Amino acid sequence: MPFTRRPAADEYHSFYGTYVGLVPPGDLLEILREAHLQTAKLLAPVDEAKALYRYAEGKWSLKEVVGHVADTERIFSFRALSFARLDPNSLPGMEQDPYVCAALFDRRPLKSLLEEWRHLRAANLELFGSWDEETLDRRGSASGFEFTVRALVHIVVGHELHHRRILEERYL
Repeated sequence: MPFTRRPAADEYHSFYGTYVGLVPPGDLLEILREAHLQTAKLLAPVDEAKALYRYAEGKWSLKEVVGHVADTERIFSFRALSFARLDPNSLPGMEQDPYVCAALFDRRPLKSLLEEWRHLRAANLELFGSWDEETLDRRGSASGFEFTVRALVHIVVGHELHHRRILEERYL
């Protein structure tokens, strides 16, 4: 079943509107597949020295950006899974800087980070593709805000598109 309906403004906190707004119209599963292929293609020629590049003091390395995007996808897809399964618990927030610091992404080969993310995206495509409209409409609370499953999946891809643009403009 095509996954084309966009989330309404009441399906996510306004902070995430930027990410949702970056998602082009169309079948979201195809957009997720294609976005990941395009990001992987962009990063394929990057060597290990370039992967450690930071465009300014105190900014993340290219590897850290990749790791952050994968971690964020993991967290938002877990939130979507929790809400899809009708978990009544409110989920905690996530502070991105401590996650990146603790992950030690710069110690890993870029190819390893990309491979992990590839597997994560493949698993998420299978999971997200199993949901019907009723499931996509389900709601839950995370970081003190209400989200639908549909909005969380849009945020996953919009977050990737946001960071791909940063990679293109500031790193590559």
